[in-house]
Amino acid sequence: MGDPVTVYETRLQQQEQEIRSLSAEIESLKNPQNLNSSQRLDELREENAKLKYRLNILKRSLQGDRTHCSKSMMNINQRLREVFGEAIRASCPELDNPPLAVTPNQQAKFGDYQCNSAMAMAQMLKAKGMKVNPREIAERIIQNLPDNELVQKTEIAGPGFINIHLKKMFVSKLLSNLLVNGVQPPPLASRKKVVVDFSSPNIAKEMHVGHLRSTIIGESMCRLFEFLGYDVLRLNHVGDWGTQFGMLIAHLQDKFPDYLTVSPPISDLQAFYKESKKRFDEEEDFKKRAYQCVVRLQSKEPDFIKAWNLICDVSRREFQKVYDCLEIQIIERGESYYQEMMMEVVKEFEQKGLLELDEGRKIVFAPGQSIPLTIVKSDGGYTYDTSDLAALRQRVFQEKADIIIYVTDSGQATHFQVVFAAAQLIGWYNPQVTRVEHAGFGVVLGEDKKKFKTRSGDTVRLMDLLEEGLKRSMDKLKEKERDKVLTPEELTKAQRSVAFGCIKYADLSHNRINDYVFSFDKMLDDRGNTAAYLLYAFTRIRSIARLANIDEATLRKAAETTEVLLDHEKEWKLGKCILRFPEILQKILDDLLLHTLCDYLYELATTFTEFYDSCYCVEKDRQTGEVVKVNMWRMLLCDATAAIMAKGFDILGINPVQRM
Repeated sequence: MGDPVTVYETRLQQQEQEIRSLSAEIESLKNPQNLNSSQRLDELREENAKLKYRLNILKRSLQGDRTHCSKSMMNINQRLREVFGEAIRASCPELDNPPLAVTPNQQAKFGDYQCNSAMAMAQMLKAKGMKVNPREIAERIIQNLPDNELVQKTEIAGPGFINIHLKKMFVSKLLSNLLVNGVQPPPLASRKKVVVDFSSPNIAKEMHVGHLRSTIIGESMCRLFEFLGYDVLRLNHVGDWGTQFGMLIAHLQDKFPDYLTVSPPISDLQAFYKESKKRFDEEEDFKKRAYQCVVRLQSKEPDFIKAWNLICDVSRREFQKVYDCLEIQIIERGESYYQEMMMEVVKEFEQKGLLELDEGRKIVFAPGQSIPLTIVKSDGGYTYDTSDLAALRQRVFQEKADIIIYVTDSGQATHFQVVFAAAQLIGWYNPQVTRVEHAGFGVVLGEDKKKFKTRSGDTVRLMDLLEEGLKRSMDKLKEKERDKVLTPEELTKAQRSVAFGCIKYADLSHNRINDYVFSFDKMLDDRGNTAAYLLYAFTRIRSIARLANIDEATLRKAAETTEVLLDHEKEWKLGKCILRFPEILQKILDDLLLHTLCDYLYELATTFTEFYDSCYCVEKDRQTGEVVKVNMWRMLLCDATAAIMAKGFDILGINPVQRM
């Protein structure tokens, strides 16, 4: 059963269409004896009027519910789109799918939001042979605006822009709702299952900066989906299977012959990997043995499975150190997990006649793709293509995922494009129903704008990078003499918060599609759009109430009893900025670009500074420094700002501290 408003609106549209066609029919009837069809027209008009009356009552009660009952934050932009969407449809019923454009206004003098649909509608009408001035269309839209709870007034500007001014009382009530109920996500139509595939390092190799990006971006996406109420499964598709394990096991047997009874003390797996690779390239006998080891591993011989597990465990311990630093929760499900499923994939493609033979390989060409997928190699082995198809199939059918996101570098974009096309070709999912997306990212560059490497040209170890971050962050705190005012425990908390917060934020605040330059100096700078600046700003906002001796309970009580006044232009600007949070999250949900949230938090912090510089929250005696007056509604604006910032930090995986 759909919601009653939609049901009535659909019936209304059907009837109005019928009325129009009947009116046209009557106009064309010149013969008076045929005019009895107007009786049907009158009946329809009468029923239409009744429906409109009931629809308006329903809408009015719905508006009341919206403002008073919901604990969730309202997406103001979405609500304006509903209101203006209705007006647009009513003002130009002859357009099938009229454009709907509502955006926040950049300049306060032009109002709070702007509807820019009239110009595009004029173009569409022109294409139909009707010449209408966009300003005239804008007039019509305004005349057709339904009764609503949020628009104070509208003005037409320029060629047909509609400037929208919000009601102060409406904004004030939304802020009170936020203060009483906390930062609650907008209601979800249905709780969807989301699978995010991220991090995905290779066993026996060090995690490097590319894995850092995937890990940070993937974790933040998961946190966003979780906050919005989705059921999220975080998956680590580690490279834990394949021919390289043959040489690793053969080398393990030679170096630690008693590995089955005594756990081998492999401290540096990277060096161990390099040694085995060197032997594989140079020693023919070793190479043959390595191939035999692969066959025996794939046949699941217990001793070989044990050797494989030992090697994987050494890697897992190393990966976990990184995940602990960055507070990452993730389920490992490597390529080995999908081994049995790959046979099913090959069978299904064969049965549906989608495989072609190409020099002994079994390949599949997906429509619109210039390169094929290799499903089976000429030696009968499987490839990344096969395991990625098996993983996708498992996520669609067994996990029953509605949304599947792969977070890897942009270099893999073509590969995933072909995999997704093949999965659609075989009928595993319909992109209109299931969202399957590759969220690619650019490479990390050094300050010389070249690929990020150590001085000797090696890949930078991730743990070295994180430890360097901790050292630099402590130096920065001591430079600001924070070690003299914070307890040792507070200092360590601040050190970790700044170090890991800055590394995450530096990554997330750049558009993920672009390459970005890794620079500790820029990250730790407490000026500009950095985590250091935002963490300091947040701590400062939190301290305002503490310094005025206002405790949590007093603020809670004030939230329920004090109206949030928005008379000063800076109060009004801050209030609206706070309430844009749901719009920001919706945008990220659509395009998976997290820098939008970073830009918003920076804008919120700077808007707060403008407010705090212009509006006294606490008034003190100039001589004694004693608190003379507390402007409680302004303290509530401070509290609301901090609440949104805290939730924004949480989504970005950043831990603010009380004292810094």
